[in-house]
Parts: sequence; structure tokens; C-alpha cells
Amino acid sequence: MDNYELAEPNQTPTPGYAHARRFPRWHLDSRIQVSVFREGVTASFWGRTNELGEDGVGATLSGELVAGEVVTMEFPIPVAPFVMKVRAIVRYSHGLRCGFEFLVVTGEQRETLRRTCEVLAHT
Repeated sequence: MDNYELAEPNQTPTPGYAHARRFPRWHLDSRIQVSVFREGVTASFWGRTNELGEDGVGATLSGELVAGEVVTMEFPIPVAPFVMKVRAIVRYSHGLRCGFEFLVVTGEQRETLRRTCEVLAHT
């Protein structure tokens, strides 16, 4: 997977997504792989993340998803284990741009996400 880019926090609301966030989002530019099971077939898309929070991620993908679909995703992070593999639900989809909320996150994954956001916040 590609490297990631760290930057300032992204606190600007995403257009068309009025839901108040529980956690702030931080800029993270990294390659992401997303798979969704539809009609008996697994479709896979790649793309770039644009923001990450402890509870979700935003990304622009190579294919369209529908709000409510459950996906499996993998993307690099700047702390060990250096790759996040997690299931998520599509919370919004505007063309190729999507917002995801993480599902079934283990305690270890939650701690990794917390540490990742801490690193992103201080760089």
C-alpha cells in the first residue's frame, strides 16, 4: 500500500451529511481497498482516504457504493500494526465520495485508531 500524508484536522462538515460526529476527523491521504458483497459476488474498489476519525473514515473510490452497504476495508496507518483492516457501513455516498462508520471494532483496533488519531492531531 502507498504511504500516507499527515496534515491539519478536517473539521469542516461534509456537504449533505448533517450528522454530528462523536470524534474529530483528521486529514489522512492513503490508498484504501474496499470490498462489498452484492448479489452473490464480491466487488472490490480502490481509492484514497481523505479523513480519519476514531469511528470512521472518508474516501474517494474507483466505484460507487450505496448508503447502508457493509464493506470490508484495508488502509495503512502511521502506527503499529501499520495497516487497519475493519468492517464498516457506508453512511453516505455522493458519487465516488463516501463516508464510512466502523463496525465490530475490537478493543485492540479501537486503541490503534485512538493512537492513530493522536499522531495525526500532533503532526
